[in-house]
Amino acid sequence: MLTGSKTTFKVRQMLPDIKERMLSQTGVNARSRDVFGLRCLPGECVLQRAVMVRKKLTAREGRGWLSGTLFCTHFRVAFVPQDSPKPDDNADPVLLGDHDVALAAIEKVVVVGPNRTKLVTPSSSLKFTPEELVLYCRDMRVICFLFDRLTPDTQVIEITYTIAKAAKSGSVLSFQNAALGSVEMKQFLSNRRRDAHMNWFESASDWEQELERCGATSWRVSSVNDRFEMSTSLPRFIVVPQKVLDTELKKSFAHFNEGRIPRWCWRHPRGSDLLRMASFQNNIYHEKDDIRNLEMVLFGCQSSLCVVVELGEELPSPADIQLAHSRLRALCLGDISTSVSVPDDKWLSTLETTHWLDYTRSCLRKASEVACLLRGGHLTVALQEAEDRDMSCVVSSLVQVMCDPHCRTQHGFQGLVQKEWVMAGHRFCSRINYRRDNDKEEAPVFQLFLDCVWQLWSQYPSRFQLTDEFLLALHDSIQLPLFSSFLANSQRERCKRSQNLGQTYTPVNGWRDVLHPDSSDPSDPPLPPVWDWSLQYSKATQDRFTQPVAPTPPLQPLLNGNLNTNPDTPRLADTIPGSVFLLSRGTFSCPANLLPWRSSSSGVYKKSHRRAPSSENVPGLERLLKAWALTDFPQALTSTSGPQGPLDPYEPLLPLLMGPCMGLWRECYLRGALHAQAFSHPISANHLHPVERLAQEVQQLKDKLAEVSSSTDPTTPTGTSEPRRTDTNLNQNTNNGTFLFPSSRPQGSGVQRAAPPPTSTNHQTSRGPPPASAPPSRSAHKDTGGSNKHTFLFGHSSGTEVRPEQRYYPTPSNAKLPKSNGPSLAS
Repeated sequence: MLTGSKTTFKVRQMLPDIKERMLSQTGVNARSRDVFGLRCLPGECVLQRAVMVRKKLTAREGRGWLSGTLFCTHFRVAFVPQDSPKPDDNADPVLLGDHDVALAAIEKVVVVGPNRTKLVTPSSSLKFTPEELVLYCRDMRVICFLFDRLTPDTQVIEITYTIAKAAKSGSVLSFQNAALGSVEMKQFLSNRRRDAHMNWFESASDWEQELERCGATSWRVSSVNDRFEMSTSLPRFIVVPQKVLDTELKKSFAHFNEGRIPRWCWRHPRGSDLLRMASFQNNIYHEKDDIRNLEMVLFGCQSSLCVVVELGEELPSPADIQLAHSRLRALCLGDISTSVSVPDDKWLSTLETTHWLDYTRSCLRKASEVACLLRGGHLTVALQEAEDRDMSCVVSSLVQVMCDPHCRTQHGFQGLVQKEWVMAGHRFCSRINYRRDNDKEEAPVFQLFLDCVWQLWSQYPSRFQLTDEFLLALHDSIQLPLFSSFLANSQRERCKRSQNLGQTYTPVNGWRDVLHPDSSDPSDPPLPPVWDWSLQYSKATQDRFTQPVAPTPPLQPLLNGNLNTNPDTPRLADTIPGSVFLLSRGTFSCPANLLPWRSSSSGVYKKSHRRAPSSENVPGLERLLKAWALTDFPQALTSTSGPQGPLDPYEPLLPLLMGPCMGLWRECYLRGALHAQAFSHPISANHLHPVERLAQEVQQLKDKLAEVSSSTDPTTPTGTSEPRRTDTNLNQNTNNGTFLFPSSRPQGSGVQRAAPPPTSTNHQTSRGPPPASAPPSRSAHKDTGGSNKHTFLFGHSSGTEVRPEQRYYPTPSNAKLPKSNGPSLAS
């Protein structure tokens, strides 16, 4: 055995010769080739391998240890099990296998020896032969390999240094060239077809298809930003009102930060429109024509009411999100190289101090407010953020996931991310920080959005066609710098990279983009989109991305793009045409400086063709929203798919946001922590982590409480129970759990639903432990009410009632409201 300085000296002599001793074969197949059992990608070379290695399996993989061979290529760390079937040479290559990890996703390499651990870097020296190799990944995974005693020491040391050097020294460009830069891989990628079932939002026809789907007949697709002259961060095509001409629209870009003018995102079937915009540019002279164009764009197709929702005051900043995620990562993963860990009795309190769940709750609460506003109908809701490239992406996407069943399907969700994130100019490259050269801009905003979607999925799993495995696959794909979806900050940057565009000038056509004929530079390989799942996962894994879901009932006939729910109701009686209100911190207000051109303190042109609102109109706005919300549900939209969920499929899925209802995404954040401790002792498949045992004990106590409450309540029927009344409130004080504006109304008379029997087949009510491969049972609010003393943000729960999905109901006229400092969503 090589030890001490002799080991270090000999390894130093080996490293320069690694590339010369690459384990490759001369016969290169156009699709793949086998190197000692590893199916290599076209052009991929094996740098080092180690035999007789065991990989520790996670709970999702069945636990235990798996024997096989460990490989390190210039693209990935691959593990081939000993009894794995021979790969099919005719099948398409997959970038990463089930037991592989990309080198770009490895954050640090730690080795474990006899009574010691060490963090390995390209410049470090090892004075012992490692017994275990631990890879900490950026996607919250911890992968552990155990070297057998019969594994040659030279292989152990060489593969350890090779992985550490390849993971740290390789740049993003070299990593892309290693994976996609070969001629064979380029040829393979050039022949791939894009998914025709999803909307890519790259052409005008894609946007027109979305307008037709939403019934937004009063909007049109504008190509005013076709060459990114108006705004470099907006897409080529934007949706604006039909009555606004492009010549008039060009004058509006200068009045908004980065030229991000109000633009259409989505239309609710009840006639409300969702817009996004950046903050206003101050100290700009407003001409009379400019004011008319600005307000036509801001009000969209609604002539009566516009609500501006300010996102900066209540939602976290990117720096706050980055700090919270760093704390969450340190808590969930730990670090065996520093022997720093949190005691089990302080784990939950430490989780609370990370504020990650608080930020998730804030985003869901704000999206719920906007969803309830849109549900009222016949108004324009404009999301305003300083730069309109971070939290507006989160809120607008969450609103559509809550309200639109199409966005809860796989293809609909992929199209939503394309529309609200990729095309809308979210700074993926800066926020993910692939090059690790801009820590100030790094912030996992998109990961926060995925966590919010998972919270909705965990509370309403039957309303989603996509599964948690799809969300987890998308989360892991972020750390793989190979996809054009995440490697640019805007569509303009994406087009420059993929097309090598130049410009030519002609007297007739002016400046036009032209494609250089020599754009096939090997240093600039073609990058696939992240939605090409067959490049990453097998067919069996992709089949688990979706689940059966009840079909959505068709919408009622549209009248001019609006749902004709009650045409005889005078909806516009309480508002003045042209009213603009600000929704901030759950209350409406009419600040004088909301619209700069209406501000009396500025020295610019003040006159407007619309009447400026005053604070006296705020009660009228709330009465109007209340009248709209009291409209009966159309009978044609009644859903009979099951006892859970609102009658109207477009009713928002309002989440429960109190502490017991907001869970940690265990399959994502704790998949590494469950086996990152005590590596030297392989555990059996039946051994549970302390966190899992604690979760089972909590679930057993909840089951006992539910059983006792059901047996002692004399008023509860034996076989059936009344559906729970839903109390909706958007301004709940989360500190004391009280409702500022309680409201409820019965969903129907004489309608009863059967409660699920507490059998062992239902893992939500079973006393036995859940299976190891399944996620742990969440709190009983999914299928049973749990304790009758729980109060939640959007409703109450009782011990024996089956909880239907939350619905938004306005305050009845006879409800007594407590005192409040300002107006609210219900009055």
